[in-house]
Amino acid sequence: MQIRTATAADLDDLARIYAAARRFMAENGNPTQWGDGRPTAAEIAETVEQGACLVGVDEHDVPHFAFSLYSEADPTYATIEGAWPNDAPYLTIHRVASDGVLHGVFAAIVAFARERAAAADVANVRVDTHEDNKPMQHLIAKAGFAYCGIIHLADGDPRLAYQLVL
Repeated sequence: MQIRTATAADLDDLARIYAAARRFMAENGNPTQWGDGRPTAAEIAETVEQGACLVGVDEHDVPHFAFSLYSEADPTYATIEGAWPNDAPYLTIHRVASDGVLHGVFAAIVAFARERAAAADVANVRVDTHEDNKPMQHLIAKAGFAYCGIIHLADGDPRLAYQLVL
């Protein structure tokens, strides 16, 4: 599996991947996180246009998972009910989704984020997830992230926030 920057040619595959992720979440006790059809096609296209959307591909360059990686400070992380381990610069992983074909997806994403962080001399990686997203919480903990507290999205929804100090 390889990870590359998504392009406009990947939009149909991205729609398929996010639809599969919504089904998986609904079937595994988390029907509300993306139950409203999020991320929308427009949101996905914007992330692709920004160059922040990445895809994991098989040996035929077919995308099977997607995520966004940001190097700018996330405004929703400015206030936390809890505490971040430090205030050093960080990368943020968002919108992790998989069609379920490949295994070890989140570990590959974290390894990719670690490489990007090292290249940018960034000391931390942050991620958040819905309180009902137990599979993601498990993967985040398994990857070595520490639970830091609760942040609130722009719409007010709470999310469990984690940080990996590199």
